[in-house]
Amino acid sequence: MSTVLLVRHGRTTANAGGILAGRQPGVHLDDTGREQAAALGGHLAEVPLVAAVTSPLERCRETLDLLLGDRPDVPVHVDERLSECDYGDWSGRSLKELAREPAWKVVQGHASAAGFPGGETLLQMQGRAVDAIRDWNTVLGDSAVYLVVSHGDVIKSILADALGMHLDQFQRIRVDPASTSVVEYTVLRPFVDRMNDTGPGAARLATRRPRRGRRRGEAVVGGGGGS
Repeated sequence: MSTVLLVRHGRTTANAGGILAGRQPGVHLDDTGREQAAALGGHLAEVPLVAAVTSPLERCRETLDLLLGDRPDVPVHVDERLSECDYGDWSGRSLKELAREPAWKVVQGHASAAGFPGGETLLQMQGRAVDAIRDWNTVLGDSAVYLVVSHGDVIKSILADALGMHLDQFQRIRVDPASTSVVEYTVLRPFVDRMNDTGPGAARLATRRPRRGRRRGEAVVGGGGGS
């Protein structure tokens, strides 16, 4: 079935300043983030993408524009379900300040019970994000290879689901800015082929002997551990 390249947006001014940006408008890539996105576009230039799906937030749109570069042939779709977690009243605050909040330990160690005042719960975030991926798998069809540009916590929650990992453990997954993680969705189960790759490794598409539950002839991305 579908192979999904999960890309976190490049570094932003908020990332560099230690701010939890959330869904606040006006958060843009900084110079490093733009360089990261352009470099990632080079790494993925030969991947035969059938589509790209993005969070509506500026930092993801900017990343996708730089990543696709001169590839107008790739259709672009915006999906609100892939937007950043709604951190509510926590949005725009410094991480150092938030680390002193009593709820911080819940977010870090018991994510399935964590909710943000004036925002959503992490379970709600994971539910909408996983639903979006499965819907796009159906829309784009078997053997599709497509790109999703989203946010750190959103991507970690998708990977946790693909790994069969409880959401309470999702903070153990690292997803750096401008990294690529690859999940192959088959009729049997998802296979996580690569996580947090910040180099060219995620672009290695090859035909391998089909796994049990994979349909013959499907493309496979990566293989082995990520960087």
